[in-house]
Amino acid sequence: MKLTIPTLHTSEAGGEWVTWLAIATAVTLTAGVGMAFFYAPEEATMGVVQRIFYFHVPSAIVTYAGFLTCATASVAYLVTGSRKADVVARAGAELGVLFCTAVLLSGPIWARKAWGTWWTGEPRLLLTLVMCLIFVAYLVVRQMGGRSEMTRRICAVLGILGVADIPLVRVAVQRWRGNHPRVLREGGIAPEMAHAFTVMLLGVGLMFLTLLLLRIRAGLLEEDVETWHLQLSARRATLDDRRS
Repeated sequence: MKLTIPTLHTSEAGGEWVTWLAIATAVTLTAGVGMAFFYAPEEATMGVVQRIFYFHVPSAIVTYAGFLTCATASVAYLVTGSRKADVVARAGAELGVLFCTAVLLSGPIWARKAWGTWWTGEPRLLLTLVMCLIFVAYLVVRQMGGRSEMTRRICAVLGILGVADIPLVRVAVQRWRGNHPRVLREGGIAPEMAHAFTVMLLGVGLMFLTLLLLRIRAGLLEEDVETWHLQLSARRATLDDRRS
């Protein structure tokens, strides 16, 4: 049996320009944080706690981006069987859970000041929690199930089903508004606040993209190592058979 060295795929997930993207992320986030605390005016009712808005809402938006990335790549994996698509799906799920956790942790701090309670149990919040738990389950199955094709397919289906929760969250907003503020839709922020929010949204979006590309590169490297391991194991088994 001839041992072949597989082509490294890490260069296909961003290349050298990931460094420049990381620099742009750092600059934009620094500017956004500075604008959130020193440029945007303090909200009259909630005071300094309202500044969580500049981190909470962008995190929620990129949460959707992460889970949608997972679902889209999961469909591609089920259709084509591409390992690269599977790597992208896992990266999207991991980042979606990361930013969704930030949403679920920052939200109650804001809610305590705005509503007088840490958690209201309104449909939007419950559905967001359920969505996060679905993708946590996705990651648990990935970790415990290894790299078998069955595990990859089960997780692909789970990723597609999990993203179906996003329209339910939007329906919950329209049908059962609850106490959740709708600042952006109702135009209830000053121009300076809007400027700070825009820069923070751009910064968090760039951070998401940077982390996504880095995680994909790491995932592709893991696939390369797994391929080498399987080839070496097969080669060793062949040599053992010949000796015996």
